[in-house]
Amino acid sequence: MAVTMDWLSREKMTRAWRWAIPLIVVIVALDQLSKAWVLATPEFRALECLDVLTRCGRIELSPVMDFSMTWNRGVSFGAMQADGMARWVLFGLISVIAVGFTIWLLRAERKTTALALALVVGGAVGNLIDRFIFGAVVDFIDFQGPWFGLDLFGWPVGFPWIFNIADAAISIGAIFLLVDQLLVGRKRAG
Repeated sequence: MAVTMDWLSREKMTRAWRWAIPLIVVIVALDQLSKAWVLATPEFRALECLDVLTRCGRIELSPVMDFSMTWNRGVSFGAMQADGMARWVLFGLISVIAVGFTIWLLRAERKTTALALALVVGGAVGNLIDRFIFGAVVDFIDFQGPWFGLDLFGWPVGFPWIFNIADAAISIGAIFLLVDQLLVGRKRAG
């Protein structure tokens, strides 16, 4: 009895991969170029602060946005921090999810689904490269604020996380995927 892999046969693949795969490459390239700039900029002390005892650097840009180097040993927005062997477990888990999403992308029938999956996969690959090389992900885009000096009940108003281009792609892709799947469910029910 032969095992077939018809779940990835040419008949089941759609044309979305023709533009989605290049989009993944662009996301990974932009993400890695931006992180290379951070790693090469002396003010960030990026490689020195890979040691958790050394403080990373920061470049103040405006009251709304700064570039603040930080190493994220977890997934998006610092969830699930992992070091040592847990780092490789997390790497493997994210890799399996990225492969699954890529297979889904190759079979995506709607452009919105393919776009969402390309954003998520591109972001995941960008962060996986960092995790493989450094054991952590370079995060540097900082909207923490306080925005224009505003505060709410004594707390500065701003975005509480530092992130990177890959995280932004993953987040936007996840929102698109959620909306896409909700709309499909509505169309099927109605």
